[in-house]
Amino acid sequence: MQAQALAVPQVDSRHGLVALPEVRWAAAATALFLVAAGAGALGAPAVLVGAAYVACYASGGWGPAREGLRALRHRTLDVDLLMIVAALGAAAIGQTFDGALLIVIFATSGALESAATKRTRDSVRGLLALAPEQASRLRGDGTEEIVAAQQLVVADVIVVRPGERVGADGVVVGGASEVDEATITGEAMPVAKEPGDGVFAGTLNGTGMLRVRVERAAADSVVARIVALVEAASATKARTQLFIEKVEQRYSVAVVAATVGVFAVPFAFGAALQPTLLRAMTFMIVASPCAVVLATMPPLLSAIANAGRHGVLVKSAVVMERLSSVDVVAFDKTGTLTEGTPRVAAVEPIGDRFDADELLSLAAGAEGPSEHPLARAVTAAARDRGVEPPAAEDFSSQPGRGVAAVVAGHRVEVGQGALRDGLEGRDEARRRLALVDARGHTAVLVAVDGRAAGVLALADRSRPPARASVDGLRKATGRVPVLLTGDGHGPAGRLAAEVGIDDVRAGLLPGGKVDAVRELQAAGRRVLFVGDGVNDAPALAAADLGAAMHGADLALETADLVLVGDDLIAVPAIIGLSRRARRVVAQNLVFAGTAILALVTLDLVGRLPLPLGVAGHEGSTVLVGLNGLRLLAHRAWSAQD
Repeated sequence: MQAQALAVPQVDSRHGLVALPEVRWAAAATALFLVAAGAGALGAPAVLVGAAYVACYASGGWGPAREGLRALRHRTLDVDLLMIVAALGAAAIGQTFDGALLIVIFATSGALESAATKRTRDSVRGLLALAPEQASRLRGDGTEEIVAAQQLVVADVIVVRPGERVGADGVVVGGASEVDEATITGEAMPVAKEPGDGVFAGTLNGTGMLRVRVERAAADSVVARIVALVEAASATKARTQLFIEKVEQRYSVAVVAATVGVFAVPFAFGAALQPTLLRAMTFMIVASPCAVVLATMPPLLSAIANAGRHGVLVKSAVVMERLSSVDVVAFDKTGTLTEGTPRVAAVEPIGDRFDADELLSLAAGAEGPSEHPLARAVTAAARDRGVEPPAAEDFSSQPGRGVAAVVAGHRVEVGQGALRDGLEGRDEARRRLALVDARGHTAVLVAVDGRAAGVLALADRSRPPARASVDGLRKATGRVPVLLTGDGHGPAGRLAAEVGIDDVRAGLLPGGKVDAVRELQAAGRRVLFVGDGVNDAPALAAADLGAAMHGADLALETADLVLVGDDLIAVPAIIGLSRRARRVVAQNLVFAGTAILALVTLDLVGRLPLPLGVAGHEGSTVLVGLNGLRLLAHRAWSAQD
């Protein structure tokens, strides 16, 4: 009985588990068994009872027999074939009832395994049903048309009304609302969206109306990627599973050889045929490694499915298994621990000519026509303070130096260019800039009419869950994460102090991050690197495992897992989930091995009835499968291991 992959059967999922062929055949075999047993007890003609048993054997055994013969053609011995041989052997010595019971329990066990696999698959594939089939697309003349979501292409603009689901991955270009992203990121609270914010297909819009520019075709949406990656992961096998399957072939051959010995040796010394053969058939059943084979993959696949529901794409069962051994996490800074967009942290006037709001108003007016990230930060700060900047005239911009414009009758300069020769108050401006730099902020000078007027302190704000993620990782791995960044020591140190990291390596080029990762590995660490940009791809590849934030495509392709919702709490949570999966695998292997050993011992040194042997063997197999499915539960996802 092999652990099943998550391949999608061609069945109508609307009918639930009844649509599974294994369930239907198991139900038919059970019904026929009850009919045959009942008819025999009531004294019905033997031909009718025999026909019912034959039908029971055929309905419950044809599937395992087909799989067993297919494996035999490839010169491998499948446990399904062992079960069929044991059932036929029991029938051959007159134990038709016991053989039929074996068929029924074995078919029921297979049906439960298929149902468990379907539950794992559907927990992820159900995401596809969340994506709407239609979307309202804006035409060039401003009117709307209803089109299939599959027809949307990049750069289309769609309208999402209150209560509707977003039709495609994209960026908000108009309107404001709150969007429920729980189905993608696991975030329980709705997330505020305004122009410039990204949205995912299948998420639920709140009370506002949004206009969204499509950024990905339906086949490339985050929902589609989750399904595709989880299905691809189901096709991989962890090292433990590969080892089990390698041993299984030799073990199955050994079981057949031992079964022959269990029958032949006593029979050669005069034992009766029927009880000797019955004991041998019981031995073949209880010694078969069904539960051991099923011990590994269901827990790992359940963990992968659970992670997918919480916005973490784990690309293979191997990755899920290896995550449990991570003992240090290295973070990139910009766009990973931080939001990746600068914000004004402080406005510091020089002298008493302008107060903070007046200075910010002039700076925002000068920066208004610019598209530079610094300009967006200054104008956003003015908007947040309720400051209305005047319009700019005679605007000019010099890359690397800053902007200049006439604002409210004043000549305003913002940026490094403002610290020019001949600027009045230059020395004081230098001192203030140095103080801001020392605090780990990016300092920008504002000059008005040729005189230093103030300094803007900009900082890339840390993501709200960064501190909690670092604390969770400290508990999970026993070590504080490492910060690897290309930024200067000032900004890097400020962020590290804010989130609780004390190992900071700043000023690193992409190759420097790789060297830092290899240094950690040389010290015996298993490193998980978390990054988001193209410049992080080399470090993602060099680390034992790489986790990409939802950023550059190259980083996503290089990484072993992807944090779709950019949720840093998911990092300790996925490590904890992997360790739970490892424990469940260990529990399953110990339980399965103990059950086999106990049943084999009872059969060899005592008297183990065939029905009891069947119940013990198949019952242990079912329990192992159900134990693995516990990892599908929401409570299995937690930052605390």
